[in-house]
Order: sequence, then structure tokens, then C-alpha cells
Amino acid sequence: MTYLLVGIGGILGSLLRYYLGVFTHSWWAYSFPLGTLITNLMGCFILGWFTYRMIKMNVFPSAVLAGIGTGFVGSFTTFSTFSVETVTLIKNDTSLLAFLYVALSLFGGLLMSWSGYRVGDRSANKLKKEGEQLL
Repeated sequence: MTYLLVGIGGILGSLLRYYLGVFTHSWWAYSFPLGTLITNLMGCFILGWFTYRMIKMNVFPSAVLAGIGTGFVGSFTTFSTFSVETVTLIKNDTSLLAFLYVALSLFGGLLMSWSGYRVGDRSANKLKKEGEQLL
């Protein structure tokens, strides 16, 4: 069951990444890879939130967690595209853009993961307190 859910999550995540790339490409015609940056930053936030909120709340079976975390988010984000786009920026003599892309990806990714983790923590604590008040 885990393999099936990871596969389904992978299909959905990669399709969403593709459509987000098509969408950003339609309004962003510059050489800076904004679509991949947005996708990876969103994925960092989602995984940070998901890791804390869903796993801590213990709501779903481990197969569903693997399908969402590994399958969906894992295929939604992309390190290989980030790497190729960085090398392409360097080869096109836009090293400053390449450095900016790497810095935004690294520090933005860490910030988004931390933010997602914090949002997950706060919402999990809020639910826990509301549950205690009902008892």
C-alpha cells in the first residue's frame, strides 16, 4: 500500500510542479528560474508544516504520510532542476544571478521550512488545547 500511495503522490506532485512551471513561464520571461524557486520554497514550507503537524498529530497511517511527504512533496520539489538551472546561469555568464538563485534557494528554503514547522507547531498546539477544553 505504501508503494502505491507514494506513486500516486509522486504523480500528483510532479504534475503540480509542471503546471506551476508552465504558469510562471507564461508571465515570467526572464532568465532567472522563478518557477523552480517558487516551487522549491513552497515545498519547503509544506514539508516543514507537514512534518510537524501531521506526524505529531498522528492522524494518518504511515503509508499515507509516506505518500504525502515522500511521494507528493518529494516529486513537487526538485533539486536536479535547481542544479541544472544554476549551472545554466553560470554558463550564460550570469554568475550574479546564479549566486542570487543559490542564496535565495538555500536561505529561503531554510526560512520556509522553519516557518512551516512553526505554523504546524502552533496549529497542533491550538488543536490540542481545544481538545483539552472539550474534556
